[in-house]
Amino acid sequence: MRQIELFNVPSPCIGVCQSGPKGYCTGCFRSREERVNWLKIDDNTKKIINDACMRRKQSYARRIQAKIAAPTNDVQTIQSASGSQSELF
Repeated sequence: MRQIELFNVPSPCIGVCQSGPKGYCTGCFRSREERVNWLKIDDNTKKIINDACMRRKQSYARRIQAKIAAPTNDVQTIQSASGSQSELF
């Protein structure tokens, strides 16, 4: 008996059931098909889906962090429009 057969694989659902722009749930990162068929699939497949959800969540977090860290043109536009502070005096 494999170890995975000893434990139930929990659903990644956190109760935020909304589809994002790519069709994945914004709460658990499962596709519609994965959500609909969750109770019908075997534990090994559930584990694979949970792993995929974790990767999707990490990828999403990296994209958000990259957007936060990226410099915006607004700051550069303000600085170039106002000139340097020494011009004020």
